[in-house]
Amino acid sequence: FGGFKRFRVDYSVIPWATFTDPEVAHVGLNELEASEQGIDYEVTRYDLSDLDRAIADGEAAGFVKVLTPPGKDKILGATIVGYHAGEMLNEFIATMKRGGKLGDILGTIHIYPTLGEANKFVAGEWRKARKPEKLLSFARRFFSWQRS
Repeated sequence: FGGFKRFRVDYSVIPWATFTDPEVAHVGLNELEASEQGIDYEVTRYDLSDLDRAIADGEAAGFVKVLTPPGKDKILGATIVGYHAGEMLNEFIATMKRGGKLGDILGTIHIYPTLGEANKFVAGEWRKARKPEKLLSFARRFFSWQRS
């Protein structure tokens, strides 16, 4: 808008993609950068070989990998290697930009079958790894007792 309205660019979330075969796309920290900065992290990974759309397209090689602080779902960084990785990364870019978490991605309805479902599935893998075992054990015993 010329001199009337100025826009500031936010450089806090800078993505990149390399258009090789397979594509490589990344945003935020990777494992090396997190280690060098002394940041504790966990890695959650989802292989595209389990994704229906990737299988149907014959492009099932690759993965989605997310770095989070231990026990928390804040996204420190995401790397996608595979078919259309650059397009798949956009959900992580937007989520990180607005301070969202893996739970926000997991709670979003994704179209089936699309490559974007891999983002939801990696968030689901993170959640599954942190399920409350004691509560689930209690619930199993309780419902077993109820049925008998």
